[in-house]
Amino acid sequence: MVKLPTTRLGVRRFGQVNESHRLLADLAMSILNQPDTRPELVVIGGLADWMVLELRALYRVHDLGGVSNETERARLLAQAAGAGAAVTTGLVGIDAQTVRQLPGLRLVACFGVGYDRVDRPALNERAIGLCNTPGVVSNCVADHAMGLLIALMRRIAQADRLAHAGIWGKKTIGLTRRVSGLRLGILGLGDIGQTVARRATGFDMPIGYHNRHRRADLSYEYFESPLELARWADCLLVACAGGAATRHLVNQAVLDALGPQGVLVNIARGSVVDENALVSALVAGRLGGAALDVFEAEPSIPAALLGMDRVVLTPHIAGSTQETWREAFDLVLANLAAFLAGRPLLTPVAD
Repeated sequence: MVKLPTTRLGVRRFGQVNESHRLLADLAMSILNQPDTRPELVVIGGLADWMVLELRALYRVHDLGGVSNETERARLLAQAAGAGAAVTTGLVGIDAQTVRQLPGLRLVACFGVGYDRVDRPALNERAIGLCNTPGVVSNCVADHAMGLLIALMRRIAQADRLAHAGIWGKKTIGLTRRVSGLRLGILGLGDIGQTVARRATGFDMPIGYHNRHRRADLSYEYFESPLELARWADCLLVACAGGAATRHLVNQAVLDALGPQGVLVNIARGSVVDENALVSALVAGRLGGAALDVFEAEPSIPAALLGMDRVVLTPHIAGSTQETWREAFDLVLANLAAFLAGRPLLTPVAD
């Protein structure tokens, strides 16, 4: 993990922007009537305001974020033709057309672990590098996954809604199920999946998993397919990468294998789960419940899910903690600095 930059007062805090440095630099160049020779980069979109400000303190930034007018976007891209790097997020990505409009592009730095909305063929065609921010989100996403599971099994979200409405809902909720001892099936045993597994062992939960390859270094029970894993599990946790290769990996057959006592938790990508099949299984009672942080057509949430007490919904916030965003953005900055200095990237995405 990259160390957080420090100030005289200690570790740099979330969102702290050294805006005064940028203003002084701009003022100095204005007084001296000198051109801005700092490296150019493009912000594709999705970054928090404080992140863009920090980038502006270091680079000449062409910000496409929030620009929906195609004419204006084309004008900004033309101005950014010489930019060597672009910064984006996993949810925004970068498409082939934008890549073509940036002839100087040599690196795409992605804030976040996922990069399924980055057009990899367009990058590979010109040998453009790609880096992301793995590792730093694992802890808070795993925390959120366990929180979703507990909220679902103990019906905490429903109890909270009733209590806020002034209703003593103990009789309405009835008896819930304990989490300790449930069999947890993890679909995708990468950094996040392994971090969830370590937390789940504290709840005495037997762990099973399905991965592209069996992990010889781990003792958890391996299953050859998502279907076999779902038949075994009480709870199926989706923690694999998104993209075409995993689209609708959790389909009707997998959901039916979980059964009316089983539950689904998804903190990966909405595309991994067939949302129509999920809604159908919940409405028909063929699935016991679901806790979802991600959806197929974000920010849209299927209307049928909104009124279900056996469903817990959060708006893709599993990785959204102050500490994680600070660490992840520091990793973006470190990768940009390495690229511009001609050093190897800290976290390159392999082909």
